[in-house]
Amino acid sequence: MTFRFLFFFWPNKLRPFFVFFLLLTELTIAHETSLSSSSKRARAGDDVNVFRQLQKGDSVGVFQIESRAQMNMLPRMKPESYYDLVIQIAIVRPGPIQGDMVHPYLRRRWGKEPVRYPSDEVAAVLSRTFGVPIFQEQVIQLAMVAAGFSGGEADQLRRAMAAWKRHGKLTSFRDKLVSGMAERGYSDAFANRLFRQIQGFGEYGFPESHSASFALLAYVSAWLKTYYPAEFYCGLLNSQPMGFYSPSQLLLDAQRHNVECLPVCINSSAQENTCHRSNKGTAIRLGLCIIKGLNQETIKTILSHRPDGGYISVHQLKVLGVSHQQLEALASANALHKISGDRFNARWEIMDNSETLSILTESNSSISTGRCKITPSSLIAPTEIEDTLEDYNATGLTLNKHPIALLDEAHKLGKHILAKDLRHCRHGSVVAVAGLVTGRQRPGTASGVTFITLEDHTGNINVVVWLNTAREQAKPFISAKILKVKGIIEKEGDVIHVVAGRLIDLTQSLNEYCLQQKSALPFR
Repeated sequence: MTFRFLFFFWPNKLRPFFVFFLLLTELTIAHETSLSSSSKRARAGDDVNVFRQLQKGDSVGVFQIESRAQMNMLPRMKPESYYDLVIQIAIVRPGPIQGDMVHPYLRRRWGKEPVRYPSDEVAAVLSRTFGVPIFQEQVIQLAMVAAGFSGGEADQLRRAMAAWKRHGKLTSFRDKLVSGMAERGYSDAFANRLFRQIQGFGEYGFPESHSASFALLAYVSAWLKTYYPAEFYCGLLNSQPMGFYSPSQLLLDAQRHNVECLPVCINSSAQENTCHRSNKGTAIRLGLCIIKGLNQETIKTILSHRPDGGYISVHQLKVLGVSHQQLEALASANALHKISGDRFNARWEIMDNSETLSILTESNSSISTGRCKITPSSLIAPTEIEDTLEDYNATGLTLNKHPIALLDEAHKLGKHILAKDLRHCRHGSVVAVAGLVTGRQRPGTASGVTFITLEDHTGNINVVVWLNTAREQAKPFISAKILKVKGIIEKEGDVIHVVAGRLIDLTQSLNEYCLQQKSALPFR
């Protein structure tokens, strides 16, 4: 989401006001996905397959329900309808969390707690959310029907909720709420509980209308992910930067959903990522836009002059005026693999004069000072780890083996459990997990708890780090890029996380492994 605003003045009073426009990239994604998919059919918001996917917390890239908190809530709430999504989006907010509305709602939703209403008027307001106020509109309605607020007073309460953290005006409404409810026969306990919930909304709660609009887009994006995953992920990749996930994470999730991903290629890639039919269905072809340092002018030149049969040599690109720096960017991304083989060979073919081969010309007089006559036949191909690291450096992602998979095969991680196997572990058991650190979050409502997301080649691992643990092990907590965590697994239905006990920084193990692979290569 992106915010834009306009600044206006009334001509007669010169009083400014702001008009905010919420620009939703999700609309662009939905539009591009519909253009690239074969189906234009509209579906009602009750598709069983869509909700089965969401109930598992499988919502990477899905609008509004892709955050760590939302993904943890989905298996607990198990939405079955469009209106369930309306509630899902609104309930994972500071307001309902601070107002202690989440757990009562879930208990009542699953029949673990009876739903009782002090009056028919209150039931009319809260029946659709099991007696728990989830939306701002419900709080305003309760103030009117239960405490006798007028429409104007209720609007003042709404404004006070929105500004409570800044001005503290909400407490001035407490006496009127409590006394108004007492006059109408409501208990002090009910009145005080409602006021605590109103205070929670001062931390930020959602209007139902807002949540309903977002839920529609959430359903559309979840439907597209379910039925047209390749087109969906392609749209996401072309709309970066946005959301919670990097292109690398999105690509890995696409592969876990059996989407074939094809590498960036000088002869096959367009400017952006595109979808193509393949033997396995629909595949994503990575675009030239993902290559770091490759400018728009070069991309335009490459595409506009590309022969029908594709380029057959690096020399053709040089004739077009593609600079050495731009050729280096293409080689680093392995985009020249169709014409030069691996990236090492591509770099060799780029360095074809005395300027770019100055070191060699100084050390070996047999090398011509004009065009280099040396062939790349004696060059050793890059190792798997070199290819992977170069991919990340040049494009921010890789289609080669995941770094954790390489370290695991080389026995550099010690004993640990993969993400896909955590569901088989017993609740409360001690486990060790390892992965790339892809996210660190410390929400204001979490009392200092930090949530770390680790990524291995099989999925994501949710780690909970208490404040004391973070303080005592600050160095790996703050700086580790590859982290091993020893802790206790906690499971609640399909929600799984590891409560960290010990944090181990394994970042250096990747560098050591790379050096070992280089030293093990024979000279040819």
